[in-house]
Amino acid sequence: MFKPLLTHRSAMATAISACILGLSLSACSPADNQTEALTVTSAEMHKVAPGAPGIEPTWAFAGKTGIGTSFEPYVNGQYQDTAANPVSKVWFSIAQGVLTETMFGLIHNAQLKELQFIISGNDFVDTEKDNTISTIEYLDTDDMGRPLSLAYKIINKDVEGKYQIEKHIFTDPDRNSLMMKVTFTAFEAGITPHLYVNPHIDNSGANDIASVEGQALVAHTSGANSSVMTVKTDVDFVVASAGFVGTSDGLMDLQDNGKLDALYQTTSDTNQGGNVALTAQYPTLANANDSLSFNLVIGFGKDKASSLATTQATLDAGYDAVKQAYLGDDSHLGWKDYLASLNPLNNMSKSTTDNGKLLYASALVLKAQEDKTHAGALIASLSNPWGDTVSATVGSTGYKAVWPRDFYQCAMAFLAMGDTQTPKVAFEYLKQVQVKQQTPGFAGTPGWFLQKTHVDGEIEWVGVQLDQTAMPIMLGWKLWQAGVLSDVEITQWYQQMLKPAAEFLVKGGKVKLDWNDTEITPPSTQQERWEEQAGFSPSTTAAVIAGLVAASDIATLVKDQQASVYADLAHKLQRQLQTTMVTTTSVLGEQSSGEQSSGKSAPYYVRISPNGNPNNADKLLDNNGKPGLDQRMILDGGFLELVRYGVVDAQDPVIKNSVMLIDNQSLEDNLRVKYEFTAKDGSKIPGYRRYGNDGYGEDTVTGLSYAEKGNTVDQRGRVWPFFTGERGHYELALAKANGTLSADTKQALINTYVKGMETFANQGLMLPEQAWDGIGNATPYDYKMGQGTNSATPLAWTHAEYVKLVRSMTDEQVWDFYPVVKQQLAQ
Repeated sequence: MFKPLLTHRSAMATAISACILGLSLSACSPADNQTEALTVTSAEMHKVAPGAPGIEPTWAFAGKTGIGTSFEPYVNGQYQDTAANPVSKVWFSIAQGVLTETMFGLIHNAQLKELQFIISGNDFVDTEKDNTISTIEYLDTDDMGRPLSLAYKIINKDVEGKYQIEKHIFTDPDRNSLMMKVTFTAFEAGITPHLYVNPHIDNSGANDIASVEGQALVAHTSGANSSVMTVKTDVDFVVASAGFVGTSDGLMDLQDNGKLDALYQTTSDTNQGGNVALTAQYPTLANANDSLSFNLVIGFGKDKASSLATTQATLDAGYDAVKQAYLGDDSHLGWKDYLASLNPLNNMSKSTTDNGKLLYASALVLKAQEDKTHAGALIASLSNPWGDTVSATVGSTGYKAVWPRDFYQCAMAFLAMGDTQTPKVAFEYLKQVQVKQQTPGFAGTPGWFLQKTHVDGEIEWVGVQLDQTAMPIMLGWKLWQAGVLSDVEITQWYQQMLKPAAEFLVKGGKVKLDWNDTEITPPSTQQERWEEQAGFSPSTTAAVIAGLVAASDIATLVKDQQASVYADLAHKLQRQLQTTMVTTTSVLGEQSSGEQSSGKSAPYYVRISPNGNPNNADKLLDNNGKPGLDQRMILDGGFLELVRYGVVDAQDPVIKNSVMLIDNQSLEDNLRVKYEFTAKDGSKIPGYRRYGNDGYGEDTVTGLSYAEKGNTVDQRGRVWPFFTGERGHYELALAKANGTLSADTKQALINTYVKGMETFANQGLMLPEQAWDGIGNATPYDYKMGQGTNSATPLAWTHAEYVKLVRSMTDEQVWDFYPVVKQQLAQ
């Protein structure tokens, strides 16, 4: 904030001054239109901004309060972009009251870090993100208040009450563009809005070139085949400038004297890129209660001409037409049409405590996180974890990528809410990320599924996770049982994809890809579901057993003699659970009185046993800054997957013992898993960490983001809200197993676990990966208990778990349960 008092200029004087300064504006005339347009020169506008390359770029805050994209219908199971049926390939996110990462092309291909407004007035310069109090709501809702589209209304009020900014944000389903309707209201005289745009073209913020071209702000990279981003509004800029972030951008200029008066046309005339920003001034609001409204469009293209044309076409179409097309109208299938196709949703809403608001939002959010070039490619989150502390110099997908495990959760949620098309297309997509002999750079045994890939199949991480190899088989079986895949189709997919996966679960084998040169011996996995440890994992083995039984059932259909091999191995692995993953020599908790004399404790599942010897002192690997501890000290709720899939009964004594330990809130905070939070009605709801000694989170001493200055021993993984859903599924299974599932019991479960997950949703109904648990430094964001952190929001897995939990409560049956597993293992 600068101190010298600014001299107010009227809108007319500002516009005249702009013309004298020499911007080549298409409509350079005073705001009241009473004076003829003035001749524009370029005498006062410098050609090239100094200060290259600017400060190091980062991504935006990852705790999104909204995400969006246009709904697009499949054509024969694919997205077919034609003149008659254009497909808009633009996604956006909202955080801290401003537009953040916005993607064009592939879903991970960010083009924008942040677009916000800078506001100057009498003795102050504010940034919208830092100096306003923000609220967000959905533009389109039904009579129950449930969202009908991913269109948002944001109201940002100055902390001192000097102005207000209202923004409506959505994309154009007919074009590669985003529309924002903006209304500024001044509550004191002399308020001047400025648009501030920080491009990160083609997924990096270090190689951009920005320029002011008439009334358009344009950005592209210095490389060949660059995407181009154009920003225009239907109210003319007064002046505009391009510069380097932190050295010559408009924010630096304004903070100097409150005026945008160091003007530059471009950041480079030699194809030199950097971290750039574009700033444009709007007419001053001369009097208190004056307002200014305009439509803003961000358009994208593979060249400047198409980007400009797209931007102008959306502006010409206008707010009402674009918004209605986004929602759905006579010529567009929009978001309301997608929701209307999900027949179970209305009935499922009765099993919520918010009338279905989060349920409807979850349906929209899950569908929005699918790529539109590679149909069925479901990503983990439209965010970069702890983005504002992560360098954007080199491109990164963050969580905007495919993990078959997260993918499975989402596909099952689509099926739960009545969408049969998306999980079928998703299942068919999985073939692209299965390892084959033809996989570039691979040698060894094929059949397993890649750890993490881009949506186009580009390999990113290459660890072997056996649950990610089992889950495609499980999904195929579920789709077959639901009638989504016919006998003929599942037979074809068995031969093409599922049998090679099942064979890998049986035999494992040598694997050599990139850094990974190892031999896999199932059920020992190279990585369990948290991608950090090797060995015998209850959650991984639960999926392996379910996958083998599902494969056996399909193999029986196709008369493959391997059916008995898969079934026999599933039986064997079930029998080995207690010897390979259950400890009776606890170093945690109290021994039961009946077992003290023997030196044994009540048996419980460890998180993972590196060597399948859970009673010894084997240490887990160091990870996330934390030194590895004795395997018997680390608790993890992953054993509940054994119940979910039907491998072990909910009343099993070892399961119950393990649950009791998970619930022990007297454990020291590093080892403790369960925490309690307060719902809006004052009731207590449970939350759970991934496991004890988890370091994937903020530093408890400094409050820094994960690995912000390197990994430290004080990092702490927080509560993950989807575990509240996992526990709710277990409690439902337990009530069914012991015959206590009355109407009152069911409602109590809904009031604890469904409401629990709803409690973790933010104002935009986005569910986070992690929520603040109150331990240690509350960080610069001053987190409150239960508030989503900067790790990743929305997390698709969390929304998927919520949808499945609601469906399970509605059906009074765990949605992910595999009756064939229970039946087969009982034989």
